[in-house]
Amino acid sequence: MLTIQQRILKQAYQVIMFFANLLPKKAQFLINERQQLPTKSVFDLPVTLNSGVKTTLAAYKGKKLLLVNTASNCGFTGQYEELETLYKTYGQQLMVIGFPCNEFRQQEPADDAAIASFCRINYGVTFPLAQKTPVLKTEAQHPVYEWLTQPLQNGWCSQAPTWNFCKYLLDEEGRLVLFADSSVSPLDTRIIAAVQR
Repeated sequence: MLTIQQRILKQAYQVIMFFANLLPKKAQFLINERQQLPTKSVFDLPVTLNSGVKTTLAAYKGKKLLLVNTASNCGFTGQYEELETLYKTYGQQLMVIGFPCNEFRQQEPADDAAIASFCRINYGVTFPLAQKTPVLKTEAQHPVYEWLTQPLQNGWCSQAPTWNFCKYLLDEEGRLVLFADSSVSPLDTRIIAAVQR
């Protein structure tokens, strides 16, 4: 069930995206142009899924990985639907994992069970969700996001999420390929081209 705020945000998503793309952004899209290799394997990193199951990213080795910090009460929450479309279209070669996060204006206050229900009922999400995750560069930062934002680990990228729905794409070998911020749709042609490579 959507709250009034969530209904408004869902209806306004396309308008929000239109205006978000009008604003100049410094870190809208970053690409690993030099094909820098990581110095630490991402596949060893732990992830606890929304269901409580503990795993590592090695479970998804051999597929591209799109890792996204998500929230239920954000203007970009409509991207859940686009992430699901991307996942269903390219599921043979791509795994999408959502990392719900409450660090940006507390836009993900719900518990893990409520988040999973919200995503399934309102956006048809079938891709895996992690438990609620700290993604910003603090002492509490999750090891996956520490890897994504530390050049000494991933080989080149220091960009932390700037808001909800920032995207990090890794190739099948665990190399970080690109970062895209919230204003970049998961169905952006640049993301699709990188997934298809």
